[in-house]
Amino acid sequence: MNNIIIHGNAIVGQSGGPTAAINATLAGVISGMLKQKKSTLYGMRNGIDGVLCDHLINLSETFTDENGSIREDDLALLAHTPAAALGSCRHKLPAADDLAGEQTYEKIIEIFKKYDIRTFFYIGGNDSMDTVAKLSFYTEKVGYPMTLIGVPKTIDNDLMGTDHTPGFGSAAKFVATVTREIIFDCAVYTVPAVTIVEIMGRDAGWLTAAAAIGRVVDGIAPDYVYLPERDFSMEGFMDDLRAALAKHPNVVVAISEGIHLADGTPVGAASGVGPDAFGHVQLGGAGKALEYAVREQIGCKVRSIELNLPQRCGAHLLSATDIEESLRTGEGAVMAAAQGVSGEMMTIDRVSNAPYRTEIGHKPVAAIANQVRYVDAAYINEAGNNITDAGCHYLAPVIEGKISLPYAGGVPKFYRFD
Repeated sequence: MNNIIIHGNAIVGQSGGPTAAINATLAGVISGMLKQKKSTLYGMRNGIDGVLCDHLINLSETFTDENGSIREDDLALLAHTPAAALGSCRHKLPAADDLAGEQTYEKIIEIFKKYDIRTFFYIGGNDSMDTVAKLSFYTEKVGYPMTLIGVPKTIDNDLMGTDHTPGFGSAAKFVATVTREIIFDCAVYTVPAVTIVEIMGRDAGWLTAAAAIGRVVDGIAPDYVYLPERDFSMEGFMDDLRAALAKHPNVVVAISEGIHLADGTPVGAASGVGPDAFGHVQLGGAGKALEYAVREQIGCKVRSIELNLPQRCGAHLLSATDIEESLRTGEGAVMAAAQGVSGEMMTIDRVSNAPYRTEIGHKPVAAIANQVRYVDAAYINEAGNNITDAGCHYLAPVIEGKISLPYAGGVPKFYRFD
């Protein structure tokens, strides 16, 4: 890091849904920038909205003391803090060649010039990579010398070009752990019952697949796992449940929120709710819809559990592997920018699975944005109602290791900007 040269100043922001590891990536970017000591690093408050509103924070000042030394304790605390410490947004930029949106880009360039910003780091998922791709196109079009790096983040693990995404490992650890706890809880009764665990995942079922990891550990896993990669059949679902109930009284299944019928209708489509800013269908209630259906068609005791926000903010179940890779990805982004890389997204490349080893790389963001990486067909069983052992073994390394959080008054300590 001693030979890093960042021309001008830099800016970093966070966008999209937060995760338990997104601040570790932010800490990696801050650490990398502070070590080169030549440029000021600014932070966008609430993503690209912070640029448009000129709402920035001087991160170089925030994380150095009066002697210019890095506040390592604060950076370590930030790395273990859930959610997006700088704040997030879901702002879709207009097309970079859209004359109607010209004022938006002119405003962004105006702020960049005001703070002499020449390097842009954006931590986020698919929609955030869309922002990086559009800014790359526009700054090149108008001749503004700029280095732009996309830094991946998403619990959905649905970004193309990377083996997996920072944030996914910790969310997967939470899902795998809580699902096992639910299974143990349900097993204490002999009354026939079905428990449906609804897990985040609109288009890709990677996170739901993590519920099955326990099977290759000690055999404890849901009876069935249903992903959006396969059409959902209500009749087939009921047949599966009856088969499982014939074997034991307490059946637990995991479903993705985005499961859909053969005609594309989401099982949990939210009635009367329109698409979000990026055109994505807003979902909710797949588990509840199936709960009602099971009660009507099978008649046994049934409950649905929606894991909801804790999947992405459960810092008490951080994956040490995820945090370590998130930090490396952030620092790697600074290294890449210093080497002249621009218009690319950082990647985690799996070198080997046993022993597990990864390297940080980068690929063109334009080839990644607005695409979806689905769960590999080899990781879904032929019946489409469970995860293969190969899928479990692929997922297992990313949840390894635990983080010991600092506590105060019996609760974890987290970092907050003033």
